[in-house]
Amino acid sequence: QVQLVESGGGLVQAGGSLRLSCAASGRAFDMYAMAWFRQAPGKEREFVATITRRGDLTDYADSVKGRFAISRDNAKGTMTLQMNSLEPEDTAVYFCAAARTALIGTYYTAPGAFGDWGQGTQVAVSS
Repeated sequence: QVQLVESGGGLVQAGGSLRLSCAASGRAFDMYAMAWFRQAPGKEREFVATITRRGDLTDYADSVKGRFAISRDNAKGTMTLQMNSLEPEDTAVYFCAAARTALIGTYYTAPGAFGDWGQGTQVAVSS
């Protein structure tokens, strides 16, 4: 099991940028595929971005492709989400998630694949 803590959320104007961070405690961070999800009020949690254990493969929701970038630093036990060109539709609580896997080159996009979640960080984008 790994404990996850998100940070970096806040209020930003449309067109602005934010950088979210996810810090993992415990060992073997590099045994986990990681991802970001978000949940807006009244909506279901949705996939945003995912990354393999070594950080060499990534995938994104269509709505954020070209604007968001996911990365990780296994030595530091951290994952980040760089969010550019933010839109009001990006307003949500953002969660980081970890999926322990023996597969180095695999990432996951379904919430059910992830066993560990952070508490979330709020992102609000004003128009």
